[in-house]
Amino acid sequence: MSSDNKPGSIDQGRRRFLKTTSIGASAVLVASVLPRHARADDLPHLQVTDPTAAALGYTEDTNTVDDKKFPMHKPTQDCANCKFFTAGSGEYGPCQLFPGKSVHTKGWCSAHANKA
Repeated sequence: MSSDNKPGSIDQGRRRFLKTTSIGASAVLVASVLPRHARADDLPHLQVTDPTAAALGYTEDTNTVDDKKFPMHKPTQDCANCKFFTAGSGEYGPCQLFPGKSVHTKGWCSAHANKA
């Protein structure tokens, strides 16, 4: 009589199968629920009318900033050289200050901080 035919060995095999199956099913479930990382090209462009954008004085062109309203603005500052900006593949890219939105590389807001 082989060890596979011992009483209880069928129960052990069944337990191992159920354990492996449940772990696999759990992994599939977790993977399907996790949000997919959006690419910069997939993100909607930040609108200047967005409440956070308006509060920070966001504009898509640093040359249009009202220097009287934002005296700390410098013409050399733009989103492309800000530490909160993550380079995209084109004119737009994600910004940590505006989650889920992309900003123009030539844009500016009052939270601008030069990259180190």
